[in-house]
Amino acid sequence: MPKEKYTRLIKAEAKRLGFLSCGISKAEFLEEEAPRLESWLNNGMHGEMGYMENHFDKRLDPTKLVPGSKSVVSLLLNYFPKEMQSEDSYKISKYAYGTDYHFVIKDKLKSLLHYIQSEIGDVHGRAFVDSAPVLDKAWAAKSGLGWMGKHTNLLTKQLGSFYFIAELIIDLELDYDLPVTDHCGSCTACIDACPTQAIVEPYVVDGSKCISYFTIELKNEIPSEFSRQFEDWMFGCDVCQDVCPWNRFSKAHQEPLFDPNPQLLSMSKSDWEEITEEVFQEIFKKSAVQRTKYVGLKRNINFLK
Repeated sequence: MPKEKYTRLIKAEAKRLGFLSCGISKAEFLEEEAPRLESWLNNGMHGEMGYMENHFDKRLDPTKLVPGSKSVVSLLLNYFPKEMQSEDSYKISKYAYGTDYHFVIKDKLKSLLHYIQSEIGDVHGRAFVDSAPVLDKAWAAKSGLGWMGKHTNLLTKQLGSFYFIAELIIDLELDYDLPVTDHCGSCTACIDACPTQAIVEPYVVDGSKCISYFTIELKNEIPSEFSRQFEDWMFGCDVCQDVCPWNRFSKAHQEPLFDPNPQLLSMSKSDWEEITEEVFQEIFKKSAVQRTKYVGLKRNINFLK
């Protein structure tokens, strides 16, 4: 069976599983990304995310991560919600409204890999969902799924940027897609709107200044100099995406597991300030918000008060 047919089969199955789109690129060293990643790390823009310094070679070369790999299959899954939190509320990033995406996407990727093996034969590979040293956005851009915006999120003309990126790295040669052109133009909406000036120049985000970093990754106290700059974000931040003109085209997802607990949408600031651990566990039972734990969320809320 020719690789053109394999490629069509894989893309059709990805669509059937609910992925927005599927792009494929050759598994090879990411030459353009290497100096960018090195500079970003050398400038300390990863803050206390020490794990970003690990596995430098593996981040840039999938054949070191999955020996014998030939193709990186990149996939997008929409998470834009049907309903948003109330106006009078501390905010959490839209991606964390429902069930933790790691669980949802991993199951879909396993199904896709199983399908490939059953239809094509002895194919080996690994599934990745933001959980290993893989430069998701770089691979998605390389495989033509979008371009890297000035806020460093992947953008598409049709749907903006509210989607997850995942990969299958496999030892099967396929037809490879070509990158698309950049359509940010002279727009600086994301740079101008960032509450903590974390987008230090177009296409460069200082992770150690990002609200998402402070509210999720940082384990110590949030520096007082950022007081009053968080615009009520208690877990993550969507400001740079919310102001992006391309996100006018975002459409609500069709994945029931991403629907939030109704309580999440109705809670006010005073409700959040009084939240108990029991209520936290109820609302965020299988949510990505579990990463910050009850204690972390309380810390963030207290910082906002």
